[in-house]
Amino acid sequence: MQDLISTLDLGEFIAKFNTFLARPKPLFIQGDTNQHYEKILELSQVNLKAPQSVHNLDDALMRLSKFGTLHISELYEFSKIIAYFNYLKTQNFDLKMRAYLDKIIIPEQILELGEHFSAKGELKASVDERICAINEAFARKKAQINELLRQVISSKSLAPYLVDTQIHYINESEALLVRGGFMHALKGQIIARSASGFFYVVPNSIEALKNELSALMDKKEELIFEYCKKMSKIFNQNLAFLKFINKAFDYIDALLARVLMAKSMDLSFVLADGSKDIILSEFAHPALSEPKRVSVEFGTKILIITGVNAGGKSMLLKSILTAAFCAKYLLPMAINAQKSKIGSFKQIDAIIEDPQSVKDDISTFAGRMQAFSALFGKKGLIIGIDEIELGTDSDEAATLYSVIISKLLANDIKMIITTHHKTLALLLSKNENVGLLAALYDEKAQRPKYEFLAGIIGKSYAFETALRYGIAANIIAQAKQVYGENKQNLNDAITKAINLELELKQKIAKNDAKSIKLDELILSLKDEKERQNEAFQGLLNKLEREYYFAINEAKKAVKLQDVKDAQRAINKANDLIKAINKPQTQAPQPLNPGDSVKYGKIKAKLLTLNKNEATIDANGIKMRVPLNALTKGGISADTLIKNAPKTQISVQKPQNASVMLDLHGLRADEAIEKLDRFISNALIMGFDEVLIKHGIGTGRLAYVVKEFLKSHPSVKSFSDASPNEGGFGAKIVKL
Repeated sequence: MQDLISTLDLGEFIAKFNTFLARPKPLFIQGDTNQHYEKILELSQVNLKAPQSVHNLDDALMRLSKFGTLHISELYEFSKIIAYFNYLKTQNFDLKMRAYLDKIIIPEQILELGEHFSAKGELKASVDERICAINEAFARKKAQINELLRQVISSKSLAPYLVDTQIHYINESEALLVRGGFMHALKGQIIARSASGFFYVVPNSIEALKNELSALMDKKEELIFEYCKKMSKIFNQNLAFLKFINKAFDYIDALLARVLMAKSMDLSFVLADGSKDIILSEFAHPALSEPKRVSVEFGTKILIITGVNAGGKSMLLKSILTAAFCAKYLLPMAINAQKSKIGSFKQIDAIIEDPQSVKDDISTFAGRMQAFSALFGKKGLIIGIDEIELGTDSDEAATLYSVIISKLLANDIKMIITTHHKTLALLLSKNENVGLLAALYDEKAQRPKYEFLAGIIGKSYAFETALRYGIAANIIAQAKQVYGENKQNLNDAITKAINLELELKQKIAKNDAKSIKLDELILSLKDEKERQNEAFQGLLNKLEREYYFAINEAKKAVKLQDVKDAQRAINKANDLIKAINKPQTQAPQPLNPGDSVKYGKIKAKLLTLNKNEATIDANGIKMRVPLNALTKGGISADTLIKNAPKTQISVQKPQNASVMLDLHGLRADEAIEKLDRFISNALIMGFDEVLIKHGIGTGRLAYVVKEFLKSHPSVKSFSDASPNEGGFGAKIVKL
């Protein structure tokens, strides 16, 4: 694994991860990866303190199993583990972590022993009165020694020999720093010499007191050993629990290290699924200081990356393998986790370095063949091969590798290959299991774009790259002449194909955007038609009811014998008919090109009009519609501004305004709503700078907050907060 880490340039990244561990351990976590992932997400939701560093206790457990007595420092290491689990059990976890911790029952005896230790790992004086008495006596003796030394320092006979009047602690002994010849004024023992040639001397006058200190320390050590025997006996009785908790601590430590690293570096987790597909969105390799994030879809078995020299092909290969590596070992990475997908692989490998070895009599090509021959017996592997054409004739290599790779396609192997062999890429591109990716070149700026285009074979731009790195233009021109017109024409054709492909993709993207707008417009038109139909039908039903009611009144009048009663009934019917709410028609307002109009609920701009039809523009989509279906949607913006009356606006300031907003624990939609309201209040209060705390967690909340702040018209700028204000989990926003 170390070779792979080195090959993928992950040395510093793994070293950084190891700093978050309480004690060293392998990257792989045994057990169900899905369970580990769920616990990591739950741990991310709680702000936990990191565990103290803990030593390896395998030897201590072995000696306990043989009824040995542990040193006080080893007992303290166990107490740190117990104390941390006791702390975790008090935290507010959900589901998996809560169920896991509830199953851990710490024996009362072990908990009580943990209370015996101070923060420095020493036995507390309160544990035993004898220890307390020894400590007090020790302090008194130390004070007497210091007093005697002060008396010696103030001696007039010693003053000429003193270098300074300080009491120095050398090898845990109090000493004075004196010049040569001091023995005329001071009797003592030389214990060291300074860099300037002076002497550190322990006066004989304090020797008796130091012997008494030594005797006190011996008594204290005897007492400590007595307690070590008692505690070791209790630990032996709970040996099974200690073995379990020691292993459980490594498990929690492995999960928590990943969480702490993700929070401190604003990284995200992607769980490897059961597929073999890789979809990366906005991924950044951890070795790059200012990375240009890459997005790539790798659903085929083989991905061939061609294109410009120094255009990022090798780094893309390493990025894909790094993402697979991080997903396999549940390590956090710089990625848009919501839009990414990474398959699971039993093994990850890379053939990047030149395998040539004089000692083993292996050439570059021979080493490559050895590596390829080993692939035929492997399954569940993802491997990256950089510059596959190294070491032999290009035409022979193209045909040989095309056959080898075609045979490997039958195995459960996924391969990323970088090459400048157009022939090899052409031979393999005919297979549906092979995908193509080209590194792009900016011909205007004369440098790589560090971007990639799917589905085409790229050009190497060797001449352009050589010119950019200092090769003279006349040499390049001569090389092009030697290269030949036909091959240059082929390169030009490839360049043209790349440009056409880019142009086509841009047009497709533009048409897709228009198609989406058109679908929305059609849906809006359908809704408007249904609404108009419902309104018309309702009005028609109302008119029919009123009309028939009036007719019935008239019929009743005809049946009446009394002429006056009949006349009154007819008058009533006439009144009802007159009262019917007939639609009021208004004279249409005159329309002119450039007017804002409405077509149902759709707002548009009038482009042209004739006798019966008009052409309108609705959000970039032009339509021909009946002229009588349009209504004038309002006057122009210039007229509104010119004729706008003076308006006085009073805004009530918020009662509980604050310069800090905490979004921890909120869903994305809740957080954005609250953030929008908070910025509005801050603007009303006149704040020009506020603090937003969103935390780190899985990165989703941090991402939506950043995107919202980017789009808000009143936000001038924002940046990560200082470490004491939340660091990567908070933003300083300037309004």
